Amino acid sequence: MPLDAELLEAYRRALYVVYGAPDLVIRIGERNAALDALLDEDGADTAAYLTAANPNGELQDETANELSCAALHQGLADAGYTCFAGEGRDPAGHWPAEPSVLAVGISRREAMVMGRSYEQNAIVFIERGAATELVVL
Repeated sequence: MPLDAELLEAYRRALYVVYGAPDLVIRIGERNAALDALLDEDGADTAAYLTAANPNGELQDETANELSCAALHQGLADAGYTCFAGEGRDPAGHWPAEPSVLAVGISRREAMVMGRSYEQNAIVFIERGAATELVVL
C-alpha cells in the first residue's frame, strides 16, 4: 500500500540528527559535506539512517521504541558497521523524536532489509557526494 502523501512529506521534511560535537543534521535531497567527510574517515561510500521506532508509522511508547532501537543498533554493530546514535526530529514538533542510528558502509539492499525487518515505511540512504535519498519500503 502506498504511503499517504502527508506522511511522505513529513519524512522528507524531517531532520535526521546524528549525535556528536556538534550534531550532524541530515536533510532529504541535500548533499552534506560533513557527512561525506564522516564516510571518508571510515573509508566508506555509503551509509543509511535507520530506526526501529514506531513500526508502520504507528506511535509506540518511548520504552518500546528505545528497546527496539537498541536491538537495531546492536545488530548493525555486530554485523561490523560503524554506527552513530541519533534521532529523527519533526521540525514542526507534531511527532516525537525517534531514536535512530547511522550505519556507515551498509549497502542499499542491506539497509532496505533492515528497515523492512523492523517494519519501517522508509529509510534514508546516503552515497558519498550525492544528495541524501528517502527510500520508501
